[in-house]
Amino acid sequence: MDAPLSQVFFPASFHELFSAWSRFPDAKPYAGGTDIVWRQGKNTLTLPPIILCLDKLEELHRITRTERYLEIGAMSKLNQIYRLGKIVPEIFSACLENIAGVQLRNIATIGGNICCPARLLDTSAPLAALDALFEIRGAHSSRWVSSSRFFTTDEGASLESQELLTRIRLPLDQWDYSVYKKFSKVDITDSEIMVFLAKTQKNILTDLRVVFKTNTILRNKAGEGLLIGKHLPLSRKIAGDFVQNWLEFLDENHEMSDFTKNELINCIEINIFNLSE
Repeated sequence: MDAPLSQVFFPASFHELFSAWSRFPDAKPYAGGTDIVWRQGKNTLTLPPIILCLDKLEELHRITRTERYLEIGAMSKLNQIYRLGKIVPEIFSACLENIAGVQLRNIATIGGNICCPARLLDTSAPLAALDALFEIRGAHSSRWVSSSRFFTTDEGASLESQELLTRIRLPLDQWDYSVYKKFSKVDITDSEIMVFLAKTQKNILTDLRVVFKTNTILRNKAGEGLLIGKHLPLSRKIAGDFVQNWLEFLDENHEMSDFTKNELINCIEINIFNLSE
């Protein structure tokens, strides 16, 4: 039996998009479509009854650079961003390079990766660590939301009804030490990622960010604050106290298997001790 036909709209402006969305409140925005394909695996795909294809919205494809930011339209393909080269923060570039294969990255969009309704995807970890901002647009207004708030609020809380992620603003800060670690898992659809960033000035640790992504985003800001302002190299005791602080943070804030916890703590320990004596 053939799948029922879907009604597809191709708005060329935001006015057309939100006008159609107003007429059909249950319509679903469509970007690269990779999540729909991944969840089905059938010869005949079942699509939402009413689709708002975003491909003709020119503004969503733009990538611009200022002195402080890289601004990326939500319809930009993952490989398109990766091929920008050194302008892309190293930690974000490493993330893009490790997402699936080239064929999928040529189709998948950054907006789709951020807004996937079924699960938290890979770019959430570096974007949260880099303090990226997201532009959210509705029919009559737009607002900016921090990536950390977007990824840590309850499901659906960051995107209200008939709102669309339109732009990502990525700070172009220089980091002296950066590590991207994607842990191996049998279930490749539920990735675990650690991002470790450190910034120094005149042998003083001026910024430190450690983010861990499972099915949520974990960041121990209180632990980071204990080290900011410390002279480098850190003492072995200070580095050890930071690891212990993370252990206590995990016990209080997130349930995970002992195996996952040990993997994460070992990775944090290796990197913090790289900054020690």
